[in-house]
Amino acid sequence: MLPGRGAFVFDRPHLEGHTLPTDCSMNMRSGSGAMWKILTAILGDTSGDPAKKAESRQDPVSYVTRLGKTAPADEAWLAWMSADLDRMLGALNTRTNPIDRHFLLMAIVERTYKQRSDPQMAQTCARVAELHLAEFPQIAPALQKEFDGNLPHVGTFQRYATLLTEHGEFEKAINVCRIALSFGLKDDTLSGFEGRIERIRKKQPRTLPD
Repeated sequence: MLPGRGAFVFDRPHLEGHTLPTDCSMNMRSGSGAMWKILTAILGDTSGDPAKKAESRQDPVSYVTRLGKTAPADEAWLAWMSADLDRMLGALNTRTNPIDRHFLLMAIVERTYKQRSDPQMAQTCARVAELHLAEFPQIAPALQKEFDGNLPHVGTFQRYATLLTEHGEFEKAINVCRIALSFGLKDDTLSGFEGRIERIRKKQPRTLPD
């Protein structure tokens, strides 16, 4: 919208670090409280206090609704949404709700799984997947409540089963699939985890009879 009469347009980047002249500031303070509030909102605190200026430039607070309650987003949610692996790993010790904990763990597994050709990434993927599976009995009820009684797709199970199969840990991979089946989960294939178990078994080396 083009400014009309009485409108002030400020190019903030060019005003950063500048204050109004003292006499101008005093005149505006005494002459028009409303105008002073407008200028303060645009320019920040013209007193020159760095702490107040930094505070005025902080990003707005994000809010999330979990299990019917709205609250400021915590670091687990912010890290997950950032898609920054280092930040997500740094948020593993953040106390949070089961929903955001679930999505944080699943996002880490997904990112590290894609880079599993790197031994360190494969190790991290396995570690966080184990953590996700261990916590899933406590996470599942909250997910069901959040998703109208249904569990959403949980990629950790199939990715971890594949990782284990690639490393020759066939029985452990089959057990991961069985855990997924116990929760009624589906993978992204027509045959589901049942078919995945069969494919894993076919890859197992056959033991020759004595």
